[in-house]
Amino acid sequence: MKKITVLAVALLVSAASYAQKWSVDKAHAKLTFTVTHLLMSEVDGVFKSFDASITSSKEDFSDAVFELSADLKQVTTNQEMRDGHLQKADMFDTEKFPTMTFKSTSISPAGAKKYVLKGDLTLKGVTKPVTLDLTLVGTGTNRQGKKLVGFKATGTINRTAFGVGAMPSAVVSEEVELRASGEFAAN
Repeated sequence: MKKITVLAVALLVSAASYAQKWSVDKAHAKLTFTVTHLLMSEVDGVFKSFDASITSSKEDFSDAVFELSADLKQVTTNQEMRDGHLQKADMFDTEKFPTMTFKSTSISPAGAKKYVLKGDLTLKGVTKPVTLDLTLVGTGTNRQGKKLVGFKATGTINRTAFGVGAMPSAVVSEEVELRASGEFAAN
């Protein structure tokens, strides 16, 4: 029985050792959101501080796990008063919940270089499943010979489902468009 357990552990460790970890190149990545204001204009926000990684054992990333965390205290909409309001309890409540996180739970093909990425998004202490459209933008190598991969993800969430913002949807849309893109380098 001990031999079987040792063999099973060795196989699991062996399989895990083939997984490739990829780290985001922050100089070539961005994480943004867009809301509609007064049903007539769009307001964009930028997460200035975030980290992301991918773990995959397959060349086509069909088993990839994407993880992301963003510092909500470092969000800008290019308007100081609005940025200050985003920090308050009725919005992101960054005193209690300074970080937004995402971890994928599944990835499935949706065409050439296209995937459906599902995962759990945690915002303001609330975790909800989200679905994102994922595109493999390209692969290559950098000047140091490290493997690179580029991805773009887009999707929509409902801000009120996460307890963000009490204002009516006629003032600020309940739908928030999320966009992330970036290069990742193999570790």
